[in-house]
Amino acid sequence: MSSAIDLHIHTSASDGVSSPREVVHRAARLGVSTIAITDHDTVSGLDEALREAAGRGVRVIPGVEISSEHDGVPAHILGYSVDCLEPAFARRLAHFTEARLERARTITDRLGELGVRLSWDDVLDEGQDGAIGRPHIARVMVRAGYVESVEEAFCRYLNHGQKAYVPREKVTPPEAIQLIHQAGGLAVLAHPWNVIFLLESLVSEGLDGLEVYYRDYDSCQQGRLGWLAREHGLVATGGSDYHGPAPGAFPLGGVRVPQECVTMLDARHAE
Repeated sequence: MSSAIDLHIHTSASDGVSSPREVVHRAARLGVSTIAITDHDTVSGLDEALREAAGRGVRVIPGVEISSEHDGVPAHILGYSVDCLEPAFARRLAHFTEARLERARTITDRLGELGVRLSWDDVLDEGQDGAIGRPHIARVMVRAGYVESVEEAFCRYLNHGQKAYVPREKVTPPEAIQLIHQAGGLAVLAHPWNVIFLLESLVSEGLDGLEVYYRDYDSCQQGRLGWLAREHGLVATGGSDYHGPAPGAFPLGGVRVPQECVTMLDARHAE
């Protein structure tokens, strides 16, 4: 049974498989009435999602997931109810997109030097005009027959420490929070269990919320995170981190997210 709320969804505008339109249609079919499109470092899929949601009984909260890092440790920040047209925010996201494209081209060149010769046009087509990332390259490698799975592509070539790995530009979590606030949005620490040691410092930087209900967290973890959210006056959010339909993939709306999460998110934003 699907939850009526899913506040962590990726589309083909970043590393998801489904287009924004397809995500909205799937949400409507499953009875998921409130979703947030939170693509990595881009809001390019939001216009399409918002258009498709009109008249379908699905509310789309404009979102983003900023790929930040603290001392080499990923600490992603979700942004909710962002103003996509805020000039400084739009310029920074455009810069992220260009940097991702340059990185993908460098990775493709390195793979070629290793004997894995991919067509750059195929990589671009896989991205469907979205932000190109390693998952897109991995899927092209599978289709070209160099590896049997996306997981193998990462393990043999694309993960940190492998020969085709290329680091990419990232911001710090405080910079991500500032960027989201600049766009009038609320900043929430995504899948926080492994970076909970950052919580107090990020609260002091203006963090608004904590992702309590997440696909990998059991009731004990959710209970602990919920307590931390209340202790620090943070909004609890949650979602599936949906990347598209695939065998074994976690489904859209697959995490039970209480309605009060959206109510509190709206109230916090109204302040």
